[in-house]
Amino acid sequence: MLTGTIVNTATVILGSLIGLSLGNILPERLRDTVMKGLGLCTMFIGVTGMLGGENALITIISIAVGAAVGELLDLDGRLDRFAARLEKKFQKPGGKTSLAEGFITASLVFCVGTMTIVGALNDGLSGNHEMLFTKSVLDFVSSMIFASSLGIGVLLAAGAVFVIQGSIACLAGLLAPLLQQGNTIEEMTVVGSVLILGLGLNLIGVTKLKVMNYVPAIFLPILLCLFM
Repeated sequence: MLTGTIVNTATVILGSLIGLSLGNILPERLRDTVMKGLGLCTMFIGVTGMLGGENALITIISIAVGAAVGELLDLDGRLDRFAARLEKKFQKPGGKTSLAEGFITASLVFCVGTMTIVGALNDGLSGNHEMLFTKSVLDFVSSMIFASSLGIGVLLAAGAVFVIQGSIACLAGLLAPLLQQGNTIEEMTVVGSVLILGLGLNLIGVTKLKVMNYVPAIFLPILLCLFM
């Protein structure tokens, strides 16, 4: 049942390790330029993903309520404190890139979108791994590029891929009826794409959004699509 998820996780780990090796030999100026280029690409992914929804009100409500929930739970602060503990173990002294930044960036790019949700459902319901295998190839390339600029946090995002996709696959029987209501998957993708756009703005230095605090918004369309 988890074959697709395991392969996807493995490709993220392999791509990240290659990217980390490249990052050690690339000059800082080049890494900074590459990271800003990735920010532009991330914004492109966000904008294209935002075009698939049909009910803008669902996106607005999801972002507003999700942001309030995330702020009250202080998800960004909790992640930063968790990342600080990890940095003591994994990050070399004097590292230029925040482990949390790499982890959040990679986790959102790898775990938000139609391929994640539908691929994991197919993985769990029918044993069809084709979509996740395709996603694995894309994530391999992305993880290699991200890790070369954002560091070891990208490697740790492999854990998020395994947990999130694996959870969807394992709970596929329960989640499928909810996700198949109306345009639930499409609306979740739109909300997630708004977050990815914000992430891209952070990467190019335009904003300093606490993107993690907005993550609960991704799941609200599951409820909203039942009534709207």
